[in-house]
Amino acid sequence: MAIKKSSNKQLPTESSKASLELLYRVSREIATTLDLSVVLERVLSLSINTIGAIRGSIIILDEHENPIESAIIVQDQVINHTNEQLRSTLDEGLAGWVVKNRDAVNVPDTSKDERWLRKPDDEESATGAKSVVAVPIMVRNELVGVITLVHPDPNHLQEDHIALVHAIADQAGIAVLNAKLYSESQRQTRVMTALANSATAMSSTLNLEHVLQNILEEIRTALQVEAVTLSLITRDEQYLEYKAARHDTIDLRSNLVGKRIRIGQGFAGWVAESGLGEIVPNPAEDKRFLQTNAIYPEISPFAIVAAPIFLQGKVFGVLEAINPYGKHFESDALQVLSGIGSLAGSSIQNAKLYEDLQITHSRYHDLFENSIDPIIITDLVGNIIESNIQTLKSSHYSPEELKTIAISEIHNVNWEIVGRDYSKLLEGTSNSYESTLTTKDKIEIPIQVNVHQIQIADQCRLQWILRDISERKNLDQLREDLTSMIFHDLRSPLSNVISSLDVIQASLPENYDPEIYSLFEIANRSTLRIQRLTKSLLDINRLESGQPITNKKLVSPEELINFAKLALITQANAKKQTVTIDLAPDIPRINADRDMLERVLINLFQNAIKFTPTKGRIEFGVKMEDNVPHFWVQDTGSGVDPKYIDRIFDKYTRIHPDERIKGLGLGLAFCRLAVEGHGGKIWVENLLEGGAIFSFTIPAAE
Repeated sequence: MAIKKSSNKQLPTESSKASLELLYRVSREIATTLDLSVVLERVLSLSINTIGAIRGSIIILDEHENPIESAIIVQDQVINHTNEQLRSTLDEGLAGWVVKNRDAVNVPDTSKDERWLRKPDDEESATGAKSVVAVPIMVRNELVGVITLVHPDPNHLQEDHIALVHAIADQAGIAVLNAKLYSESQRQTRVMTALANSATAMSSTLNLEHVLQNILEEIRTALQVEAVTLSLITRDEQYLEYKAARHDTIDLRSNLVGKRIRIGQGFAGWVAESGLGEIVPNPAEDKRFLQTNAIYPEISPFAIVAAPIFLQGKVFGVLEAINPYGKHFESDALQVLSGIGSLAGSSIQNAKLYEDLQITHSRYHDLFENSIDPIIITDLVGNIIESNIQTLKSSHYSPEELKTIAISEIHNVNWEIVGRDYSKLLEGTSNSYESTLTTKDKIEIPIQVNVHQIQIADQCRLQWILRDISERKNLDQLREDLTSMIFHDLRSPLSNVISSLDVIQASLPENYDPEIYSLFEIANRSTLRIQRLTKSLLDINRLESGQPITNKKLVSPEELINFAKLALITQANAKKQTVTIDLAPDIPRINADRDMLERVLINLFQNAIKFTPTKGRIEFGVKMEDNVPHFWVQDTGSGVDPKYIDRIFDKYTRIHPDERIKGLGLGLAFCRLAVEGHGGKIWVENLLEGGAIFSFTIPAAE
């Protein structure tokens, strides 16, 4: 016998069915789209229709409780509104109470609750009192919004309605969370896409002009703006100078590029000084922008964003984007511009370095090819790699022929100077010597060789400059011939003059006229000077040819100095110069050619007189240093030009550019040869307090 089971399960009421259906439809709407504004309108419309409300609102808030999205429906009509209107509702209305208290509220009669913000349709002559329920929208225990539903009848909305709206609020919270996640992912995608595109565009070329234009084009595309500008800090770090600009319709570049603003002035100057980016939604009210309004008067900015360009942690320039097509900048605009600014610094610097490198390379190539001297590039073992046009003209070789031979095959390498296997050149020093260039047809050309190590394309090379000194050699020979002629032509008549003066002076009575005595003194000094010159010329020729000094005797250094002073003190007195002698005690005698060293000291003393101004000071001295007598002559003149110090003792070198100071450039050359012939050393130094000191050493006699 079958037993019929009875069921205690209650069938759902019509109200609960409607609620379940509403929640199902709400969840389905949420699942169909990620557009928050669309979801809010659909959820609000379903909620209003389900409970029979006449109006309702959903307001979504940011973390600072400011409205960012909303939906308002009144009598089945979607109402347009502003964030300022919503702000007023949140500050004074029932929704604001829910936000502050994080709690739901049911108002049975709006005419009896002060929390309700009364509107014209709440009057008795209009719709009158109503019932309202408002519920917070929570996501992960954080308030993200508030939903409010208004029924036309007081006391209509009950506890089950609050529970239903709570369920709707939970669904709306999910929609907000999904929309925020989607919006954030979209924002990150836009930012990363913009930065990736910018990096690609900036790295696609090293042409500075193209790099700047690519940066601006990427900014314009990413932010959808009317105009973009790029300015860089000047070398003196005092100004921002506009380097590039783009505009949709006008030629902003020709009007703006090259203009400057001082760092710290204007909006861009403030960004450069502070190192901070900022969005200015209304530049007309910003004092920083008013200071730079004249920079681009063709534009009427209603929104602007600027960010610094960084390079190695320092502000390098400023990027500006003006007038977005959407009339306002999204929150990620500054992030995009700041990211591009971080990338742009290194790209611009690389392009500038490449441009400088190209300019330098072009300049070097021009100098290389257009040089009047032959220039040859070899590897570190002397094989010729490259040569300029002048090398081909001088050597008569073709470029192909030169690349098959070594540098040592076309000129005599001074191995003592460059080192065997060019080892001394690898130390990075520059070396110079005289040699002979041998052409293809065996013609020999005297040359001055300058060689040093250089870097080309990360490889070490040797650069050889072979200067033709044929003309200089010819001039030197002419000088030698002229000097020899003067010496030989002067020596014989000079001897006659000296002899005649001696005879005349000896034949004069003892008490002759003082004026005649003065004339004899002048004649004697002049002939002695000419005699010293001719002897020096003879000594230069003998010492240069390697002949030793043979006429050596024991000489007192003190006697040498006193003789030089006596010979020239009259000239020093004529210029009112003070001459002092500083003699150290117990200076040993030296084994020397007395006449030759007297002329050395006289030459140095005479130079000191010549280059020391009137009323200046001159000092002679001799002392012992390392058991070697050390002579010096010190003056208070203008010193020696540093560019002459290394070659001041060479023949025909003039140590003073003043044409009024006469000289052949042979006196110091004689001094060097004479001192070195005695086994000593001579040099010159400039003094910090002014003037110069000429020093030389002569070994003491054993």
